[in-house]
Amino acid sequence: MKLKFYEYEKCSTCVKARKWLESKEVTFERIPIREHPPSKEELAQLLKAHEGNLKKLFNTSGRDYRDPKIKETLANLSKEETLDFLSTRGNLIKRPVLIGRGIARQGFKPEDWGEIPQL
Repeated sequence: MKLKFYEYEKCSTCVKARKWLESKEVTFERIPIREHPPSKEELAQLLKAHEGNLKKLFNTSGRDYRDPKIKETLANLSKEETLDFLSTRGNLIKRPVLIGRGIARQGFKPEDWGEIPQL
């Protein structure tokens, strides 16, 4: 299974991560996160990597996250409902996201991403 790399093309952190992956000769599929957000299952995999901390899934610096209507909606959602909501709102997800069998990385710091095995 090829790794999926969810990105926003204009995001400088996404560009850095993509170039880093390419320099490591990692094979991945580029996916525009706004148009095609990660699935609920992929978000659950990321959540597990974040030890259940839902807030780490969010792009908290984004305009959408600061929208009072969104904040009000999120405050009343269960974990399952939050994952459903995020799976339809790519702007709310912290990027980039690298996901695959046994791999779940989000945001980008080379020292945190470590070795990425070829699948």
